[in-house]
Amino acid sequence: MKRLVWNTLGTADQAAALARPAQRDDRTLQDGVRDIVDAVRSGGWEALCEIAQRIDRAVPRLVEVAPIAAAARASLPAAEVEAVGYAVARVRDFHVASRPADFAMDTAPGVTVRKLWRPIDRVGLYVPGGAAPLFSSLIMLALPAIAAGVRELVVVTPPRADGSLDPLIALAAEECGIGSIWTVGGAQAIAALAFGVGEIPRVDKICGPGNAWVAEAKRLVAGLPGGPAIDMPAGPSELMVIADATADPGLVAADLLSQAEHDPMAQVLLATTSADLLDAVAAELNRRCAALPRREIAAASLANARLVEVGSLADAAAIANAYAPEHLALAVADPEALVPLIRNAGSVFAGPLAAETFGDYLAGSSHVLPTDGAARAWGGVSVLTFLKAMTVQTVTPAGTREIAARAALLARMEGLEAHAQAADARLEALA
Repeated sequence: MKRLVWNTLGTADQAAALARPAQRDDRTLQDGVRDIVDAVRSGGWEALCEIAQRIDRAVPRLVEVAPIAAAARASLPAAEVEAVGYAVARVRDFHVASRPADFAMDTAPGVTVRKLWRPIDRVGLYVPGGAAPLFSSLIMLALPAIAAGVRELVVVTPPRADGSLDPLIALAAEECGIGSIWTVGGAQAIAALAFGVGEIPRVDKICGPGNAWVAEAKRLVAGLPGGPAIDMPAGPSELMVIADATADPGLVAADLLSQAEHDPMAQVLLATTSADLLDAVAAELNRRCAALPRREIAAASLANARLVEVGSLADAAAIANAYAPEHLALAVADPEALVPLIRNAGSVFAGPLAAETFGDYLAGSSHVLPTDGAARAWGGVSVLTFLKAMTVQTVTPAGTREIAARAALLARMEGLEAHAQAADARLEALA
């Protein structure tokens, strides 16, 4: 962990303090992903099965979730089954309520313009699986897509070591209303969704987090001519905490560690007006980290942590806007006074009781969020991720007389005579 006093740093040192952990330009990874994508694109189902058998030791299968979910309900503690259902209900309610309404207005007498929202036809959802199945990611992807009205969801997830579908993923899928899942993961799953392979259909958009191979594959296929859209750039998880002297150092340390345990490359950052709090949080981080099951991972992440002393909460907000964190926790006495100052963050947790963990599982909003500074321009997965806006223009005779001559004039100002004549023709049709 590095401790810094913000107002003593020069511009270059401040930029360095906010830099993400360096990730090597892994040409081997990029070349490996391209080889897999090219092989699936040219070789189809046989190539996909060969790659999947080599990497996951199982060929892709379309698995019906109902019997596996039923077994999970019978074997899991009742409290765990109830918690999954509770999370699904909270997330579903939020996304159903947040679906945007269609809109219409008269932009001129006799000219009506409507904005209509339409769901994407077919979307692929990638759910991280294997050794650590992230069933919560399925919930956070599927429910906003269903609320948006997506016609078809194609869900893929890596198989377990024995080639089967994880029971928790099956349970979450059934709770969300998903009937089947393909057991295939990695770059090969992204390629299958992008091109359509065997009975895996080609999708219009691919959403969901994954490892470096998955992230690189998403970037690659999205850049191909006619390739699918993707949800957002993805990278290691990150959390920034803004705290004042009233913050509980134990809670702050617990939140920072909740992200540090994700990945050795995860970054956590604390900005506070209290030097005493920095000392207390540093001590808590060391104490709590030593007791974690994933302490080696968390410790590697903490090696890149920044504990920053600032002159004011406004300074801390400015740092947050420059850093644009995936998660931003406001551990301050009056968080609502600080929220208006925040422009760039994937998700904000306002107040000491708003644990980032709640957002990860059941507060309601999706936990699939922009990382690596992408929050300057991107939002997290939501209903809007699965919708596109379509405009409709309706023009009456009165509207034609109002706008046609001006439209023709504007077209001729740009040297587009055919455009102008198309406008003129409407007036002539009314003569």
